[in-house]
Amino acid sequence: MLAIGFGNFIAEDKIVTILSPDSAPIKRMISDGRERGLVVDASFGRSTRAVILMNSNHMILSALTPQELALRIQNDVNGGSEST
Repeated sequence: MLAIGFGNFIAEDKIVTILSPDSAPIKRMISDGRERGLVVDASFGRSTRAVILMNSNHMILSALTPQELALRIQNDVNGGSEST
């Protein structure tokens, strides 16, 4: 499981990619996903700094940066522990 902030966790093996939400195409993708009910906002009202695409086509919005999330995944792979 990957800690994505504020006590929320997702299954690492279900992640397809982690993106920055800054570009217009990603913003459109989030907007379209919201309309289709595929967006889970786990940022708790903070600014979205990462969009996690899942193999189920769901999008998870996180207040952590893609770099922070990648570091947490890397720590899990290397057997380290990362606290939230």
